[in-house]
Amino acid sequence: MKTIENFQIRPAHVEDVPVILQLIRDLATYERAPNDVTATEEQLVDVLFGERPAAEVLLAFEGRAPVGFAVFFYNFSTWLARPGLYLEDLFVKPEKRGKGYGRALLIELAEIARNRGCGRMEWAVLDWNEPAIKFYRALGAKPMHEWTVFRLTRDGIASLADSGRVGQPASAKGSSAARLASLARRKK
Repeated sequence: MKTIENFQIRPAHVEDVPVILQLIRDLATYERAPNDVTATEEQLVDVLFGERPAAEVLLAFEGRAPVGFAVFFYNFSTWLARPGLYLEDLFVKPEKRGKGYGRALLIELAEIARNRGCGRMEWAVLDWNEPAIKFYRALGAKPMHEWTVFRLTRDGIASLADSGRVGQPASAKGSSAARLASLARRKK
C-alpha cells in the first residue's frame, strides 16, 4: 500500500466490488458512453476474484473516499518472450485530477510490471482525450501510430466461431451443436 499524505493506493478486494463498479460507471460517463456499461457486481466478483481472475484492480483513495482506479491484466510478447502489463482502464475522478494521483497509479503499475518481469506496459487512449495523451507523453510513453486496434464483440466472436474452419466442407461449418444436428439429420 502506498501512502502520500492522505492518499493511498492498494489492491482491490472482493468487498470493493461496489466501488469498482461505480468507478467504471464514472469512467463511462467521462468517456461519453454512460449507457454502455452492462457489468454487474456479480460479474465483477467472478471475473476479478473468482477461480480464474481475468484482471487485477488498484484502487486510489483520498482519505477514505475512492478517487480512482487502474484495471490491468497480462498480455504476452512473442518477440520478447515475456509477459506485458496491459492497462485496460486508468481513471481519476475529474475533480481530483492535478494532484498526482494518476501518475502515482502509473508508478505503482510500473513497479508491478518490473517486479513481475514484464517486458512492456501498453494501453489505449481515445483519440479525442488530449489531456490524457499529453499526460502519457510527459511520462515518456510513446504512441504506436503504426498499429490499429481491432475488436470483435460478443456477436462477432460467436459469428466467427460458428463460421467453421479451413478445410471443412461448407456443410460442416457452423457451431459444434449445429454440426451434430446436421449429422443426426443425415443418419435418418
